[in-house]
Amino acid sequence: MALPKLVLTDIDGVWTDGGMYYDRTGNEWKKFNTSDSAGVLFCRLLNIPVGIITGENTEIVQRRADKLKVDYLEMGAKNKVAIVEAIIRKQGCIWEEVAYIGDDLNDMLLMDKVGVAASPANAPEYVKAKADFVMEKAGGEGAFREFVETILKREGQLDKAISLYFEQQQQFHQ
Repeated sequence: MALPKLVLTDIDGVWTDGGMYYDRTGNEWKKFNTSDSAGVLFCRLLNIPVGIITGENTEIVQRRADKLKVDYLEMGAKNKVAIVEAIIRKQGCIWEEVAYIGDDLNDMLLMDKVGVAASPANAPEYVKAKADFVMEKAGGEGAFREFVETILKREGQLDKAISLYFEQQQQFHQ
C-alpha cells in the first residue's frame, strides 16, 4: 500500500488512557500525550488529512482538535462507518486509502473496512484481532504517533517527514 490519503483516529483509549476524570464540581478532565501531536504534524507535512471520529462529545476534545488543526472532527459519532463514508466522498478517496486506529467495540466495523487498521496495545484482544498493526504503546502513551510513524516507516517516508519538519523550522527562524 502507498501512503494513505486519509488518517483517522478515535480519541478515548487511543489519544487518552480511556479514563474519564471529574473534579468535585463535575468538570471533566482528560490527559493527552503531547507526543501524539507529532503524528498530526507528520501527516500535515506530507499533505495527509487527519480526522478524529469519537463517540464522545466534549469541549476538551474540541479544544485539542482545534489546537492541532485536524482536518475533520466528528464527535458524538453513533455510526462511525457512515460518518467516514461521507468524509471519504468529500476527500475523493476510497476505503483502501484510509488508515484508522481504534481501541473498542465501536471501532471494529470501521477497522474491517479501511485499508490499514491499528489498535493500541491496551485494546481488547478481539479488537486487536481486527488490526493490521497492534501498537507497542497503549492509549494515552503515544499510540497515535506510533501508528503514523509505523505507516511512514513502512512506506519509506518517515525520514522525509522529519526532514520537512526541520526545513519548516529553519524557515521560521530566518
